[in-house]
Amino acid sequence: MGFLDILLGRTKPVAPDLDQLFALPSAAVTLEAAAGLTPTGQGAVCFATVEGAAFEQTHREVQALLDADTDRTGPPVALTRDDFGYSWLVSSRTPDQLVELVNDLHAVNSAMEVNGFGPQLLCSLAGFRDGSGRRLALVYLYKRGTFYPFAPLPGSAQRRDNALELQVKAALTDDLRIEQDLGRWFPVWGAPGL
Repeated sequence: MGFLDILLGRTKPVAPDLDQLFALPSAAVTLEAAAGLTPTGQGAVCFATVEGAAFEQTHREVQALLDADTDRTGPPVALTRDDFGYSWLVSSRTPDQLVELVNDLHAVNSAMEVNGFGPQLLCSLAGFRDGSGRRLALVYLYKRGTFYPFAPLPGSAQRRDNALELQVKAALTDDLRIEQDLGRWFPVWGAPGL
């Protein structure tokens, strides 16, 4: 960043740090103690829809990499599209395999980044749930290098549990790099893996 950037108030964008994903297992312990939320074993990587042979090759590479995991039951990752036109690579594990789920999310992000699809990456999420059915996703913003909680309320209306999100923000401040700009806590309605 140059002197002129400082004078004009321009900031350098934060570089993605995929290793931040590895903080999720320790954050899950804090999350269970603070809010009673436990991992669901579901996670996903969201990206702007990509077509073409290069993406198909990357998808095959990711599947081959994750197929090598003998602890997995079922497909390694499933590719889906949401109602908003975004694509999701969804990984499913058992609830006690959060470490493996995080490895899957990191592998998918890394493979896409290495193969030139980094600009299309939007976010990754890991799902959590409590005994009463409340759902929560810890969402990693790829381009910001930060996390935020997203807690949809049950039902068909698109409403959020803001109190739970703020409770989780306060609880995880020491565990994760939390996004401080609440305007960037984008809703991920209907996200697979949530």
